[in-house]
Amino acid sequence: MIGQKLMAFLSTLEGSLQTIILVVATLFPIVNPLSGATIFLSTTEGYGRPAQAVLARKVALYGFVLLVASLLAGSHLLRFFGISLAAVQVGGGLVVAATGWTLLNRPDESREPGARAKASTHDLLKHAFYPLTLPLSVGPGSISVTITLGANLPQHLSAGWLVGWDSIAAAIVGLAIISLLVWLCYYSAQWMSRVLGETGTSVVVRLSSFILLCIGVQILWNGASTLLQSLGHAR
Repeated sequence: MIGQKLMAFLSTLEGSLQTIILVVATLFPIVNPLSGATIFLSTTEGYGRPAQAVLARKVALYGFVLLVASLLAGSHLLRFFGISLAAVQVGGGLVVAATGWTLLNRPDESREPGARAKASTHDLLKHAFYPLTLPLSVGPGSISVTITLGANLPQHLSAGWLVGWDSIAAAIVGLAIISLLVWLCYYSAQWMSRVLGETGTSVVVRLSSFILLCIGVQILWNGASTLLQSLGHAR
């Protein structure tokens, strides 16, 4: 009896570890906190180290809440409002592409460290969710992937109600790891900037902005392709 319980526990633990690895491995390339850190630094440059630390913590927290909400309720909300995942990809892709284009074409001299340093904490935190969390850190790509995981994870990994909830809890742990990595990378953005230097940071920011633009176009194309295919099937 004890041996059976131990085997069941080890099987559940193995499944949970697989779920955590799956979530982290799937979302890390999409969230890409290393690239996002350079964009975070460029966007918050001149705010001062204490304000950047607060913003990094807020972005990680908001991102975690957004991902968990997408995991647990994303598919239900889309069905309730009659919105397809492809439509979310099209709309989100447009927002991401527009953000990447704006950052890519923003001149360096448009940054005003003096003016930003005078901004109040309330003014800074207004930017913590938009655009720093959505769409720069947790965009439509990661949201759509998380919604898909939430819709399919219990059916694929659970043999019963309890095991299904264990899988969801493991997925939430994976999302927490992603959010922790976002906080670590954003919190260390100043150190990364010092290592790269002014020229290196500028190059990385421009490259990251271009990659963000391409990601937006790819997300847009994925959604548009799905919509066009459904239109063809309707005929």
